[in-house]
Amino acid sequence: MSWDRVWLTVGFALFWLLLVALMFWGWKGRAKRQRDRIGELPAVPAELGGQLIAPSTGLYVGSTVAPSWQDRIAVGDLGHRANCDLARYEHGILMERDGESPIWIPQESIRAIRTERGLAGKVMTKDGVLVIRWELPTGTEIDTGFRGDDKSVYPQWVNGEKA
Repeated sequence: MSWDRVWLTVGFALFWLLLVALMFWGWKGRAKRQRDRIGELPAVPAELGGQLIAPSTGLYVGSTVAPSWQDRIAVGDLGHRANCDLARYEHGILMERDGESPIWIPQESIRAIRTERGLAGKVMTKDGVLVIRWELPTGTEIDTGFRGDDKSVYPQWVNGEKA
């Protein structure tokens, strides 16, 4: 065994650890810069109202600061992808995420619902992601993405049809 190879391996391992640490510090710095713009998310109310669109299973892709599809939000757990159920009620939209906090989008905060090719670095086929643009209590507009297991429900969401 050559000591040159050992030192080379140790050097690459330390370089890799440095890159991981820099990515972590960058993510934390992004969260710190965004904290005031994002603020506290609306709490899920006790009364959701009648169900307008039945729950759909899929993946919470992430949220970005509108209108940029790549300016991913790192505050709290908004930057964490997770499986979720998405449902629409009279008073808003509820995303119940596995292992993460739920996201409640009040009806009066919704600005637009559309489909896109990608969001938050997740790129798919045409109309592969359902994107909800909504306004936070701080006044900042964000886009929240959902990739449904069954994309045939997207027209209900985009056109505002009842289930």
